[in-house]
Amino acid sequence: MSTFKIEGGHQLKGKIQPQGAKNEALQILCAVLLTAEEIKIDNIPDIIDVNKLIALLKKLGVKINKLDKGSYTFKADEVNLKYLESAEFKEDGKGLRGSIMIVGPLLARFGKGYIPKPGGDKIGRRRLDTHFEGFINLGAKFRYNKEDLFYGVEADKLKGTYMLLDEASVTGTANIVMAAVLAEGITTIYNAACEPYLQQLCKMLNRMGAKISGVGSNLLTIEGVDRLGGTEHRMLPDMIEIGSWIGLAAMTKSELTITNVSWDDLGVIPSIFRKIGITVERRGDDIHIPAHTDGYEVQSYIDGSILTISDAPWPGFTPDLLSIVLTVLTQARGSAIVHQKMFESRLFFVDKLIDMGAKIILCDPHRATVIGHDFKSTLKATTMTSPDIRAGVSLLIAALSAKGTSIIHNIEQIDRGYENIDERLRAIGARIVREEGN
Repeated sequence: MSTFKIEGGHQLKGKIQPQGAKNEALQILCAVLLTAEEIKIDNIPDIIDVNKLIALLKKLGVKINKLDKGSYTFKADEVNLKYLESAEFKEDGKGLRGSIMIVGPLLARFGKGYIPKPGGDKIGRRRLDTHFEGFINLGAKFRYNKEDLFYGVEADKLKGTYMLLDEASVTGTANIVMAAVLAEGITTIYNAACEPYLQQLCKMLNRMGAKISGVGSNLLTIEGVDRLGGTEHRMLPDMIEIGSWIGLAAMTKSELTITNVSWDDLGVIPSIFRKIGITVERRGDDIHIPAHTDGYEVQSYIDGSILTISDAPWPGFTPDLLSIVLTVLTQARGSAIVHQKMFESRLFFVDKLIDMGAKIILCDPHRATVIGHDFKSTLKATTMTSPDIRAGVSLLIAALSAKGTSIIHNIEQIDRGYENIDERLRAIGARIVREEGN
């Protein structure tokens, strides 16, 4: 198990470019299974979760050619369906939550899709009901082996229908859309997720020959087609990484420029950081964060009540950035409530911040009240373990702002979502060393 050794308390300076979007990549890579023709994809992040999915696709028989850093071609003209029923697949699939999204494309094109119960972050329950209820609505037969924790759906031919999703699940919507594009007739999906990465998937599918309308709204209409062709696609920059660097700049009082952020796809992210007092300047398609040498002050509501920051489906604030916001609030001037609605274990990392001297009251599994230090009392270095991707980066940001040298164990969790994070941080002045474990 590898660790980061971090000497905190130093200002950073320079430019940093966000990687390609992890959550988009997991959807887009699964979509290559929908056609026998070649698909070229650029700006793929070199991170553990994405590389695991690429390896899984290769074992499925997809021909993969790496052209350059982040640039690949995929051709799924000889898919090995026998792999889906192998012991190897049961082991490979459960190690990656994004693997659930191979089921929709496989079901649509080959009439069957299987997946072991996926793993991923330990942030609470993440139901798969939306996915499988969608497939059942399209006419698939569902089965679940409790002993092997193995799911399966099969259908001779999917048929379009109307469905109202029980939740606006991003991966659920993506999976159902990928199944519906080759279904017979028209599928209408209401309460669909509409975040930018789902829009990217729909736009790519339309370039492949799909007929999806309502892209960007929560009502999608899909007219099924007989086949899809090849295309080229480029990933958006990762909005979660962009938010992480905004938080990092504020906590370390650093002047940073985040380049090529695709501003129009950031939604409320800049305004949420502005509400906690951070100056977020737009310069072309870059974000400039000046050094907050005098700190940053949390806004109150217009009636004077305490600010509450909560997550919500797009275009609301993404839950993946609440851990970052909570950490940044520990040095704000003022107080705020962080309300994590979706996952009941995601706030449990706050004990590490409390150990570092942060003033946080964990009200219940979903809510925390943060009383900011206003930099009058710096966080203290400590030794900690990363519980999940986003909490891990939040602790890393805390360590970079803290006085002294911190150790973070289990950094593989951070590597799952952030590409070469230590090298990129050193390039802007961070004092961080990766120490490989046994």
